[in-house]
Amino acid sequence: MKDNFKKEGKYSYFEAGEGTPIIVLHGLMGGLSNFDGVATFFPKEGYKVVIPELPIYTQNILKTNVKAFSKYVKDFITFKGYDKVILLGNSLGGHIALYHTKMYPEKMAGLVITGSSGLYESAMGDSYPKRGDYEYIRKKAEDVFYDPNIATKEIIDDVYNTVNDRIKLIKTLTIAKSAIRHNMAKDLPKMTTPTCIIWGKNDKVTPPEVAEEFDRLLPNSDLYWIDKCGHAAMMEHPDEFNRLLFDWLKKSNL
Repeated sequence: MKDNFKKEGKYSYFEAGEGTPIIVLHGLMGGLSNFDGVATFFPKEGYKVVIPELPIYTQNILKTNVKAFSKYVKDFITFKGYDKVILLGNSLGGHIALYHTKMYPEKMAGLVITGSSGLYESAMGDSYPKRGDYEYIRKKAEDVFYDPNIATKEIIDDVYNTVNDRIKLIKTLTIAKSAIRHNMAKDLPKMTTPTCIIWGKNDKVTPPEVAEEFDRLLPNSDLYWIDKCGHAAMMEHPDEFNRLLFDWLKKSNL
């Protein structure tokens, strides 16, 4: 991924391929590498994959919210000179993609959400995060996946370091409150952008009924399941995730 990493102005991002842009939005604790499978597969199939680093922990606290992140994405799309894009978001990234679709539908060719917040917010909150307790963080990180072994020591250490950084912790909690404030239930029925919903059948963070609710409320959506899969389908089952998404893009003429 490093070979295709760029920094221009205030934007840092991965970019590969040519064709219709698929802009990928990572989650709260997620990194660009979560989408290695997408970044490898879709450039070979005639798409441009672009993964910006979202300013989750670097913006002013007043701009640390779903609405401001959506505006950041819109400004990035304008900066890159794209006409219409496909947005793909996981977890908080899905929520940002949904809010962007509500605010800037003219920029949207298609929307893809997986394990998205926006309707159900245990994705962010309840007892989490507990500072200092490595075992608790390890269990939380493992719960993200159907196969706990995918939560490598590197992933667990990243989450642990984030919640033990005072500024990052404050911003994490600020984002969690923002996610609850920006619940999308009333907005979804008015959003007609073609939407692909890919969900893990064993997602403990945003359970399967959340995907069903997204599918029920969105007027132009298709829902696909991945078995033995948790909250990050594109990490846990990258080949199946890519196949489902590619078939949907073809079916939708995107």
